[in-house]
Amino acid sequence: MDPYIYGLYSLIYLFLFLWGLKLSIKYLLFSWLNVLLIVTFGLVYDNLVLAMGIVIGKGSFLEALNGMRYWFHAFFTPLLILFSWAAIREIDIQWVKGRTSFILAGLFTLTMIIAELIQNTIGVKLEPSQKYGVLSYDSAGSHGPPIMIIGVTAALLLAGIILWKRLKWKWMDLGVILMGIGSAVPIPLESDAATNGFELILLISLWATKAFLEKNSAQATI
Repeated sequence: MDPYIYGLYSLIYLFLFLWGLKLSIKYLLFSWLNVLLIVTFGLVYDNLVLAMGIVIGKGSFLEALNGMRYWFHAFFTPLLILFSWAAIREIDIQWVKGRTSFILAGLFTLTMIIAELIQNTIGVKLEPSQKYGVLSYDSAGSHGPPIMIIGVTAALLLAGIILWKRLKWKWMDLGVILMGIGSAVPIPLESDAATNGFELILLISLWATKAFLEKNSAQATI
């Protein structure tokens, strides 16, 4: 059942990507909020590889495809820090609009990329794994607490709190909170794909946030 669920996730992420691309063209193509397109593309790829693994079959090709999942995760996911910075930059907060805040956000993003590369990507040893109908290649062994995920979650949560307080927009924070609960609380289902549904909820909340902010910005300029 899980391959079909991952396939459905991939289609939904593709829809979000195309809808987001349309939004970006409509409002502002060159915006740091648009890093969400890169993150979403990575999730289209990630879920598609998991969905197609059983069809592709065990071997070096599937191993290489799964290896790219780790590289995309390391380079793309930390970009949500820049998305968080760009989101609160839409609010009239002077210190966020300056170059210093951009440099700090950029350095934080780069730090998280490097942390993930060192901890889970460079030199990772992949082993074949088949569970709930999904054939993939996963990292062998644990590598400690997920430093990058913790950093990204903290940035998203902080930005969500600011948006909730200043614009009464609660959905970004609720998406982050639900993602955290889904990751921490075991789900009594024979499925790994079910947990990934919380990741999808988070991405939907982020795209809704982007649409809300861009619509607000466009109305403010009229």
